Amino acid sequence: MATETLLRRWQAGESAAREALMARYLPVLRRLAHNRLPARARDLSGTEDLVQVTAIKALGHLDAFQWNGPGALLGYLRTVLMNTLRDELRRSRRLPARVGEEVLAAEVDEHPSPMQGVLSSEALAAYEQALASLKPGERDAVSLRIEFGLDYGEVAALCGLKTANAARMRVSRALVRLAERIDVEAIRP
Repeated sequence: MATETLLRRWQAGESAAREALMARYLPVLRRLAHNRLPARARDLSGTEDLVQVTAIKALGHLDAFQWNGPGALLGYLRTVLMNTLRDELRRSRRLPARVGEEVLAAEVDEHPSPMQGVLSSEALAAYEQALASLKPGERDAVSLRIEFGLDYGEVAALCGLKTANAARMRVSRALVRLAERIDVEAIRP
């Protein structure tokens, strides 16, 4: 069933539609959240807690959510997740350091996420800025394929495209535009 249909049913009060939406998007949120929360910000909470808080915040506003095309809900959920992550980082900075936390953080931080391992902080910032400049449908397709590692069939389903090949073409064209917008000279060491 299409995301738009599920969303309309949810807004009409059908609880089964909520369950179907969460079943569709929670795995995607988990993939996006994985390794995004730095060790210094982790306490008893982790990726799953970050995803749960995101889902609760998003569900609280779905009644008023305005559908404006394929990928709209995914973009909204990604924004809520990133805002939740920023809130968690701010919260962790206000908390006093725990005994041994510095040692644990040093051990965990030696193993960056795959995206962090490939890109310097300047390159990652340039990527994020270029990604934000893409059209929402292109941005979602690239994020799903590159950041989440979804196959083209999954990208097509989440972006409202008819085939995996259509998703492959959207991702390919968006990556070309993305590459054109990244200033390589500015991020060279």
